[in-house]
Amino acid sequence: MSAPIELWYWPTPNGWKVSIALEEMGLPYVLKPVNIGTGEQFSPAFQAISPNGRMPAIVDPEGPDGQPLPIFESGAILQYLGVKSGQFYPQDPRGKAEVDQWLFWQVGGLGPMAGQTHHFRQYAPALTADQRHLAYGVRRYTNETHRLYGVMDHRLSDRDYLAGDYSIADMAAWPWMLPELQGQDLSEFPNLAAWMARVGARPAVKAGRAVGDDLRRNLAASGAEAAKARAVLFGQRAHQPDR
Repeated sequence: MSAPIELWYWPTPNGWKVSIALEEMGLPYVLKPVNIGTGEQFSPAFQAISPNGRMPAIVDPEGPDGQPLPIFESGAILQYLGVKSGQFYPQDPRGKAEVDQWLFWQVGGLGPMAGQTHHFRQYAPALTADQRHLAYGVRRYTNETHRLYGVMDHRLSDRDYLAGDYSIADMAAWPWMLPELQGQDLSEFPNLAAWMARVGARPAVKAGRAVGDDLRRNLAASGAEAAKARAVLFGQRAHQPDR
């Protein structure tokens, strides 16, 4: 058996993408928790793997040349795992292009926009002097997330999965579909709702989604510990290297 892949991870939508893929592909892996609420993403050990200071990241101890290969950014990780396993990522140019465009749509659109929706709806503090800025952020990103739901619903009107066959594009998008947290009503998007149920029923998706459930803390909760975690996550600026 191959040496297990190191999964540097915290249970969030971006982390779930990779844990789901590893479960689907049957690749052995070992969990390396990165507590993003206490700043472990800024540790030298993790930033040597992920220079952007964001999880997930992986280290494949048996890379293509037989040497360890670290990879950060969830889209790049999914592509690598698809190639390594030979699963859920077509190698013919047309099929590959179908998957790639929906994978990058998620990485560049659905994830960032839904992430901002989460921020403004779940974590942004109330403004005592002028609430207009907060209200604008909630409306702006909730509406954009609604538009992206519509794009997916239309795409899924004549196919079961985003790129035709089930693929890493579905694994990337599914964890970000959290309609209650994003202010969305799934009854408006019947094709999307059916896809969510279809993907969510897969045993490997259930297993990947459950990875690290015991690690997660609710950052929307009140209390000093939650406030400190929010400050770590949402108050970040450039970290200058030691000189």
